[in-house]
Amino acid sequence: MTRRVMILTFMLAMMLLANSKNMSKSQYQSPVNYTISLAGNFGEPRPNHFHGGTDIKTDRVEGKSIFSIGDGYISHVTIGIGGFGNAVYVHHPQGHTSIYAHLQRFIPQVTALVRKWQYEHHCVEGEIRFRPTDFPVAKGQLLAFSGNTGASQAPHLHLEIHDNETYNMLDPLGFIGDNIVDHVSPVAHAMMAYPQENQGVFNGSDEAQYFNFTANNVSQELTAWGKVGFGLWANDYMEESTNNFGIRKTELYVDGHLLFQSDVNDIPVSDNLQVNAWGDYDHYSKSHVWYMRSFLLPGTTLPICSADENRGIIDFKEERPYRFAYILSDFKGNKSEYSFTVIGKKTPIHRTKLAHPLHTLVWNRLNNYQLPGLQLQVPSRYLVENVVLTPRVSTKENSFSSSFQLSEKSIALLKHCKLSLQVKKEVKDPSKLYIISHSKTDKYVGGNYNDGWVTAKILDLNAEYELAYDVNAPKIEYEGQNGDVVRFNLTDEESGINHFEGSIDGHFVLFEKVGRSSFIACKLKGTPVKKTGKKHNLELTVTDHRNNQSNYKIQIIY
Repeated sequence: MTRRVMILTFMLAMMLLANSKNMSKSQYQSPVNYTISLAGNFGEPRPNHFHGGTDIKTDRVEGKSIFSIGDGYISHVTIGIGGFGNAVYVHHPQGHTSIYAHLQRFIPQVTALVRKWQYEHHCVEGEIRFRPTDFPVAKGQLLAFSGNTGASQAPHLHLEIHDNETYNMLDPLGFIGDNIVDHVSPVAHAMMAYPQENQGVFNGSDEAQYFNFTANNVSQELTAWGKVGFGLWANDYMEESTNNFGIRKTELYVDGHLLFQSDVNDIPVSDNLQVNAWGDYDHYSKSHVWYMRSFLLPGTTLPICSADENRGIIDFKEERPYRFAYILSDFKGNKSEYSFTVIGKKTPIHRTKLAHPLHTLVWNRLNNYQLPGLQLQVPSRYLVENVVLTPRVSTKENSFSSSFQLSEKSIALLKHCKLSLQVKKEVKDPSKLYIISHSKTDKYVGGNYNDGWVTAKILDLNAEYELAYDVNAPKIEYEGQNGDVVRFNLTDEESGINHFEGSIDGHFVLFEKVGRSSFIACKLKGTPVKKTGKKHNLELTVTDHRNNQSNYKIQIIY
């Protein structure tokens, strides 16, 4: 090949690549073969994460056909990973990966390879990767069938799209939005005023207060002095759905000056926990209503949010009207505007809240916090602002440690921090000790024992923590055999079940969870066991999180 031909070939390839990137979003289609109605949209605030995709309704039933939105190949599937349940990942040459989650089942060709992997690894859950040549798919090709597996509250399809280079989460409506009908503008319900601690007052108070919108404005008289930030409770809506959705774009202006804006798209997966800092997580934990801040806390680095040089915080220092306007937009370009006026009114600011230095966590430095029987390590930039802890310590009779609650408020942590609790009661086997948290429900936290302390990673400083001890094995109850299906009920009321494995005549057989119940089942027809009508020896081993183990043996006829 001559140099001239090589140059021309290279230039043609670059032109085709550029054209492919420009046209890439138009090369995708709907993943379902009926009119799309959404149950959730991209970027909605959820505790500890942004909603990473779009939820498509499946008429409240399972088994709907799910199709590839574009050309590519199935790169891998996951089972029981990250709340997705059964999920298919399709790699597209345009530079994206589409994910189809909460599936009931895969197409038979994929299921066959999944079963092979499960039997080779003696494992039910996991990630099964394929070569690019194993499962090439065309746009519109059948991939799987919709379901309700994983962290799903009702049957639906969860569709995610990621950038292949950054793996950032992208708004799926940017790819399949042409299939969505939406002429409804976003609706703001209320705004929240946040006087900055020791620096501002709003309506004569230094506490956060909310005010409802009526007819696109706030009717109450509002006054402020000093530094104040604002937040917004708002939702988007669509004709084809009765659900409410998150806001794609928010802008806050004062006297025509842009204070803050957010555009919920292209979110790094590593920034998921920052949703607790952008949103008022403490208010949400009490009311289940998200007020999204229209200002940035000192440690916030979310690329989808930006503010003026004052981080979106207003300094009311003139006795005059300050005119505010929120402009909200959805993906389809529907807009709404909400306004309110705040009168600057000189008011004394009582600087009475003095932080106790020994109980203050500083957001941009390493914090080693100690109480008798507790050690907490919070590295620099694990918080978005300084936090004052309000510890509460209690001791229960015959307990393995003191019980600690570090904060009355829910605090936004950006990463898991290290918590250590001291053992105060002698035990026979320290490896059976673990940390448990008490909040709305009791949760196994885990931890490792070393020299009189148990250490684990936590994310919630509002929960109550103490040590527990588990030397009791899980309980196994045989529920019987119905045709070719054998069922067991597994329970463990302490550290919880971690693993189970079954075998028949000494050969591994696959047991799977039955929905969200405590039952597991083995479909004998899909195992290597041959149907002979004779007795077979079945053995089931169940292990909890502290390595206590139960075995159950029984003879079945198959």
